[in-house]
Amino acid sequence: MERFLEGRLASTEPPRYNVVMILFTLEIVIAILLIAVILMQVQGTGLSGSFGGTNESFRSRRSIEKSLIYATIVLAVLFALISLLLVIPR
Repeated sequence: MERFLEGRLASTEPPRYNVVMILFTLEIVIAILLIAVILMQVQGTGLSGSFGGTNESFRSRRSIEKSLIYATIVLAVLFALISLLLVIPR
């Protein structure tokens, strides 16, 4: 038992398996959040806005839509960064 503890304490290399598992879990959570945020976004008016049609509910929800767009951007960037981190060979 002492050899096991000595070898374990002498090793200064961090446990990479735990880091990879944390990154995989974080990537799955971010992917689920990204899907949810994208599905919550309202499509707006389509082509009617370009031809002069208006939609009052869109104007009242502008701040919510803006927050969802920012959340989508942040989650997409985080997802891409974590994916790149997982691709790097260790």
